[in-house]
Amino acid sequence: MRINEHIVHITDDFIVLNKPAGLLTIPDRHDQQLPSLQTQLKKAYGSIFTVHRLDRDTSGLILFARNEAAHRYYSQLFESRAVRKFYLGLVAGQLEPPAGSVDEPIMEHPVQKGKMVTNRKGKAALTDYEMQEAFGLYSLVKLEIHTGRTHQIRVHMKSLGHPIAVDELYGDATPVLLSAIKKKYRLGKFTEEERPLMSRLALHAWQLHFTDQQGVSHQLEAPLPKDMQAVLSQLRKHKKQQA
Repeated sequence: MRINEHIVHITDDFIVLNKPAGLLTIPDRHDQQLPSLQTQLKKAYGSIFTVHRLDRDTSGLILFARNEAAHRYYSQLFESRAVRKFYLGLVAGQLEPPAGSVDEPIMEHPVQKGKMVTNRKGKAALTDYEMQEAFGLYSLVKLEIHTGRTHQIRVHMKSLGHPIAVDELYGDATPVLLSAIKKKYRLGKFTEEERPLMSRLALHAWQLHFTDQQGVSHQLEAPLPKDMQAVLSQLRKHKKQQA
């Protein structure tokens, strides 16, 4: 992986990258050999401080501080909810109502390690959602999180009955297949097995809005990765054909 290809914005104080899906934000405690974004950044830039995280299979914008003063500033910025964080996700089914908020506290699952649940004893968690496009089988949803709980969007979407597509922990691990979208799909003559359009969590950290230490306002955006673009392209195409 070439770090430079993923940089969205860099200053002396911070670096914002478009994280590819499948890459850890920080090293795994149990398996230090797994590649992580933080490790690769340290190799390239030396001093790097983690401010927030993205799940391994979530793609999109992530900010790292480049010195201790910046780390204090941006950590406080995130904690005080002064950073606006927008995501785009593909969810199962069609949301009704098409826009709203989920204000449900989140805590660790009492039995399953690494899983979270909504529970009134948990920590406050607030997610706004707005359906952008509906395709029947899936919907494209814009989400803004006002808190930064572990798996927040995934847990909140599950609580609405519309989990993020390809979410083995909170929904269905089945990949997005063209055969599920296209009614008269047929495998190619020399193809034994269908290749999924998308086989990872369909969630992308799309925008970050914040003010830096110098008082400069930033509205950064990461375009949708190719796999999500491919799925949306097929969904739009077949919706048009059915209209």
